[in-house]
Amino acid sequence: MDGLQALKVSEDKKKYIMEMLHPVLEEMVAETIHKMPKDPVPFMLDWLEKKKATEEDKQLSPEEKDRLTKENEDLLIKVNKLKGQVQEAAKMASEAQVNEEEEEEEDDEDDEPPPGWERDQPNKARTSVSAEAYGEWNAKKAFVPPVIVKTEEQKDRLKACLTKSFLFSELDANDLSIVIAAMKEVHTKENERIINQGDSGDFLFVIESGTLDCLIKMGDSEKLVKKCEPGDVFGELALLYNCPRAASVLSKEACTLWQLDRDTFNHIVKEAAEKKRARYDSFLSKVPLLSSMDAYERSQLADALKVETFKEGDKIIGEGEPGDKFYIIEDGSATATKGGTEVMSYSAGDYFGELALINNKPRAATVTSKGEAKLLSIDSRSFKRLINVNDLMAKSSKYK
Repeated sequence: MDGLQALKVSEDKKKYIMEMLHPVLEEMVAETIHKMPKDPVPFMLDWLEKKKATEEDKQLSPEEKDRLTKENEDLLIKVNKLKGQVQEAAKMASEAQVNEEEEEEEDDEDDEPPPGWERDQPNKARTSVSAEAYGEWNAKKAFVPPVIVKTEEQKDRLKACLTKSFLFSELDANDLSIVIAAMKEVHTKENERIINQGDSGDFLFVIESGTLDCLIKMGDSEKLVKKCEPGDVFGELALLYNCPRAASVLSKEACTLWQLDRDTFNHIVKEAAEKKRARYDSFLSKVPLLSSMDAYERSQLADALKVETFKEGDKIIGEGEPGDKFYIIEDGSATATKGGTEVMSYSAGDYFGELALINNKPRAATVTSKGEAKLLSIDSRSFKRLINVNDLMAKSSKYK
């Protein structure tokens, strides 16, 4: 205040500084000190952009927010579809070039056309890049889901398995029944390769029992990127984005899997799955803790996330309690207290609860919702399976 009074500016400008600039600058500096970025300038610019967006959001009605959220989700889905189409088109163009070169070599060897060349040749189906064109000449057939006969015991096992998976958790009873009827039980042996990276994919698999390794080619070798366990889904990326297999999957023991075909997936499951993945992939990519994860790893993390909502004053975690979940704030804010004293504040994109999971110790503080808040949670087992804890500890001094 003394420094402000010493400034040779008008009272109107002093009032403007105190009422308009000071609150914003104070909040920004406090957040910068809290995060301690290596380069504070980009961080502060980004903070100001988010602050502006937050203030603009407050002016929107709930209906406008819902409309904009849906528009963003639809755009992300379209972008992901286009990415898959481009990948497949590039692959097919490469294959077409090879075929064309082979045909030219054959043409050089044959000076004369083969006998009967003037007769009409049988029609051959054109290979589709990503979507089928339909018209009077190529009428689209109504979707008829396959029905594979199962015992009641198989149906009960499959239903229990599907309820663990994000892809199927939001299906209504009728759609879930169609999916259950269409799925085929598959048994694998130890060290059996179920899918291969780069192949086209017409099925996805849900794991009922057993463990499998998810592998990605790295030069002449393969890198283990994920352990697949009961309740996990694999092979869905090729169906979601109409692109080649993104990874190979190898069984580590005898496994029981459930296989779902592309048509049933596209007609029953795909839209809901695309929306959830697009929404959370965009959000997770902005969380600093997860910045080193690639798109595939984030998609696997998105599958494991659960949405939890809290009201003003609700306790999210309690000091001294065992830690069994990791949290990311999707919307709203929260405060952390230790011994009744506030020690930290959290807003959208912030995370907490990881220390108890990493160190296997009780919660170090109590975190309480400040107003209504929407959080994404992941259980301890999935956290340690999907997030490289050793890499996390090596990169951040927070855990040393």
